[in-house]
Amino acid sequence: MPSGYIIASVTVTNPEQYEEYKKWSTAAIQAHGAEVCVRGGRVEVLEGDWSPSRLVVLRFPSFEAARAFHDSPEYRQARAAREGAAIMRMVCVEGV
Repeated sequence: MPSGYIIASVTVTNPEQYEEYKKWSTAAIQAHGAEVCVRGGRVEVLEGDWSPSRLVVLRFPSFEAARAFHDSPEYRQARAAREGAAIMRMVCVEGV
């Protein structure tokens, strides 16, 4: 069965408040057994005009598990904590 991934490009607008989001999102990630592949770190653009400042990649056992994580009560609490602290662009993709 193919893995599922959540890929997010984040622009943090309120670093102090974003720390609260990180606390809740970490708990949600752990509760759903996701593997953190990328969470912040250095970014270097190799092609194109996309210049993300912060990237996150999470791996789940399946696309459905990744989708369920996003809709879970645990992650909804994290999203509420993030409100106004960041601009989030997020996709769920099926891997190989």
